[in-house]
Amino acid sequence: MKILLIEDNEILSRNIVRFFALKNIFVDASLNWKDGFHKACLKYYDAIILDISLAEMTWIEICKQLREKEKNIPIIMLTSRWTKKDIVLWLESWADDYLVKPFDYDELIARINSLTRRDLKNKASKINVWEFFIDLEKVEVLKNNKQIKLSNLEFKLFAYLAQNKTKVISRKELYEKVWWEFEWDFMFSKTVEVYIWYLRKKLDKNLIETVLWVWYVIK
Repeated sequence: MKILLIEDNEILSRNIVRFFALKNIFVDASLNWKDGFHKACLKYYDAIILDISLAEMTWIEICKQLREKEKNIPIIMLTSRWTKKDIVLWLESWADDYLVKPFDYDELIARINSLTRRDLKNKASKINVWEFFIDLEKVEVLKNNKQIKLSNLEFKLFAYLAQNKTKVISRKELYEKVWWEFEWDFMFSKTVEVYIWYLRKKLDKNLIETVLWVWYVIK
């Protein structure tokens, strides 16, 4: 799991990053809204933790811009305000959940897990693309009711491209969502190209289109 944290309290931000690391959760931290939104535009996250007290702009405007960038991404607010009026405003706007400071880090993780599970449930577990049928629960691909054998990574790559059918996906996004690699220099690796070749060979050579060498799409 990869989380974006936008929190201007440096000590709190550092403590969250360290605690989450102990739970094998990667947190990409920003101390201001501008840097946080820049990361949201360039990288891919499973959820966003947002402090409502950022100085640059109101949390409502921040949430609005985040929603315009990633409409379905779970957003959890961190706040020191907890009146009924505030809570109703948060939950009726763009936030999915909130946590009042000071809070327990385990509870924050539990709330994030709950939101991401809910997000997964909203996604179809069965996908039809071209003449292929993908069952995410059984982890299998069928063509004319006959199973096609794919490796675990081949299945994950095909499923992710199929879930995002018609969307042009960058090599960087595939590394982060399929391989869960974040820090290494993906621009010089041929791993994605190799696995795209495997899928074309096993499924259909025209199934996955390459766009400008480092982008891929199923139409």
